[in-house]
Amino acid sequence: MRPGPGLKTVRGPAAGGPTVSIVLDEGQLEEFAERGFLVLPQAVPAEVVAAASRAIDELIENAPPGPQVRGPHNYFAAATRAPALAALLTGSPAFGLAEALTGTGTLEAPRQVQVALNIPPFSHRPGMGHIDGFPPEPDGRAGTFTMLAGVLMSGQREQDAGNLWVWPGTHLTHARYFRAHGPDAFFAAGGYPPIRLPEPEQVTGQAGDLVLAHYLLSHNIGGNTSAAIRRAVYFRIKRSGHAARWREFLADPWLDYDTVRDRLERDRADGE
Repeated sequence: MRPGPGLKTVRGPAAGGPTVSIVLDEGQLEEFAERGFLVLPQAVPAEVVAAASRAIDELIENAPPGPQVRGPHNYFAAATRAPALAALLTGSPAFGLAEALTGTGTLEAPRQVQVALNIPPFSHRPGMGHIDGFPPEPDGRAGTFTMLAGVLMSGQREQDAGNLWVWPGTHLTHARYFRAHGPDAFFAAGGYPPIRLPEPEQVTGQAGDLVLAHYLLSHNIGGNTSAAIRRAVYFRIKRSGHAARWREFLADPWLDYDTVRDRLERDRADGE
């Protein structure tokens, strides 16, 4: 499958044959570093999106939302039991695009898939964003991860169509907060660290667009005043070894992001 517009592939040797890595350009790396997210248009091929759409139709048919349900309605499935949904990430260029931020071969395929609906009419405007991972996991560890990957499964070109809301740059603000207060402040915050928030943005796009967001980026679900149900599929991706160093990661936003860190270090070196 070909990468989406503005992307290129680099081939290199690997055991058992050549590997193909998808490379983001410098502007995209800088945008992710500064804003904490990227929207990559048409990163997932149409045939993969179509197969996943049919799988979502089956989920809704087998367990329909109640007639009074408005706003968010979610389905969670093991990736191994939902291959058409998992293929949005691991059967398309999307996984390579995620690793273009962290380094080839660094990420683990997620075990779970989330199908997120936003059913109109839902005249909600979030007052603030949050970070995921609270309440903690059964072993008491914070439920952190490296990156949120979302594939838009319906048109969201206009605002207030069930769009994801993000607060750009808050991945850096959250990291500063945890450096100042320590990683255990995560538990007291309950997903809402008391940071100063900038103006939010609504993510817009169409089916097949890929959203890659830093774990520490503040985000939330918005309202849906359109005539259509918003559909999106989300994956929470961890870098190998992330669970053992989650405390460090909260204070160092680039701990899991080798490619972005290297880019920032080159920028600093060039400025000296």
